[in-house]
Amino acid sequence: MHTSLDGFVGGPNGEMNWIQINEEMFDFVALRTNESDKALYGRITYQMMEAYWPTAAQQPNATKHDREHGAWYNQVHKVVMSRTMQGKQLPNTTIISKNVQVEIEKLKTENGKDILIFGSPSAAHALMQKNLIDEYWLFVNPVLLGKGIPLFKNIQEMVKLKLQATKVFPCGVVCLHYGRE
Repeated sequence: MHTSLDGFVGGPNGEMNWIQINEEMFDFVALRTNESDKALYGRITYQMMEAYWPTAAQQPNATKHDREHGAWYNQVHKVVMSRTMQGKQLPNTTIISKNVQVEIEKLKTENGKDILIFGSPSAAHALMQKNLIDEYWLFVNPVLLGKGIPLFKNIQEMVKLKLQATKVFPCGVVCLHYGRE
């Protein structure tokens, strides 16, 4: 998840125009996405992704990232946390509308690769509140927003983490990878 140095994942109105991203970061993230077979989203992020990724690789101006991430997106199983999408049947997609803790714990016990959460601050907050996130991959952008959507919210108990790795990008973004202690 991208965050500002002062801990915001979106501006006051959810704006993300301050996020720095480039081909080197795309390649770095591709290594991570290739280790996963499930992508978890909140409704808003899922709808943004669905509007772009299914056909991104077929566009005439498709970049290397569009082709690679588009192929991954089209094959990965999507999990959407949403009360308003309850009961919808979508291909290669599971909707979780209630019993979030139980449903996520079930997903975590299934055979397969990792589950990645992309953006989705509200979904991330709900998972943090239930202590369901095992690793944090934070892309700290060199900007202070002063206000906005916080990275961490409603943490119920202390969670000790251990720094696993760091990666500094030439643009000043630092990726911090933390796992549970």
